[in-house]
Amino acid sequence: MNILKEILLGHFIYRKQLFKLAKADIVKTYKGAALGWSWAVIRPAITIFVYWFAFSIGVRVSRDVNGYPYFLWLIGGMIPWFYMRDIFVGGASSLRRYTYLVTKIKFPICTIPTFVNLSLFLINLGLTVIMLILYAAFGYMPDMYYLQLPLYMLMMFLIFNAWALFSAMISAMSRDFLNLIKSVTIALFWLSGIMYDVSTIGVDWIRKLMLFNPITIVVNGYRDSLVYKQWFWEHPSQMRNFIIVYIALIVLSVWAYKKLKKDVPDVL
Repeated sequence: MNILKEILLGHFIYRKQLFKLAKADIVKTYKGAALGWSWAVIRPAITIFVYWFAFSIGVRVSRDVNGYPYFLWLIGGMIPWFYMRDIFVGGASSLRRYTYLVTKIKFPICTIPTFVNLSLFLINLGLTVIMLILYAAFGYMPDMYYLQLPLYMLMMFLIFNAWALFSAMISAMSRDFLNLIKSVTIALFWLSGIMYDVSTIGVDWIRKLMLFNPITIVVNGYRDSLVYKQWFWEHPSQMRNFIIVYIALIVLSVWAYKKLKKDVPDVL
């Protein structure tokens, strides 16, 4: 509990710096590019177009989902995935990316993954606004179910913040762990129900196991809000699974921080 208090206190004391560093991280990401921040929209747009073209025009397996065009169903899962993909890798590499904050400046290392997470979250917030505009352009106006979108956004921010701290501490000590994270990202995409509805999986134990994946839970939540029109309390098992995984990640991140916080500056 003392370590958890130390982490929370560090975030509270440096709360203003976190937002400034998050802004600086965004600027750093797109600095030097002629189109600047436009790449935050261009890159996801190209990815979505490729998948839409492959499944709608190429193999022709896409069809309307609950009365919504497949394209809208697709971006309902892809937009949160872009954030989760970036923080899955970016969180793990955050301490190595900002080595100078660890070795040259007296700055709490537990907050570094947080401002990296915050910068990616702010970018994703802009993409979410664009997504909602697209839904409205297709004639699907906001309704009461949209009110739970902030809940799912908060859920994915919190759980990946815990992941970022844990993975950053381990990755700072071992490049092999960071390389492993980068290697499994594409597998995670196909195993998380981004391109298909997990509920249609016929094997019961596989479906239940996949519903412990927080990425799957968040993507399902987005699509429940946008397409299927279901409330979060209609899926109590998913919320229970999310809480279990979140608590486990909190324990792991606190353990990793306690064990490695003194060694990380020397290694980096």
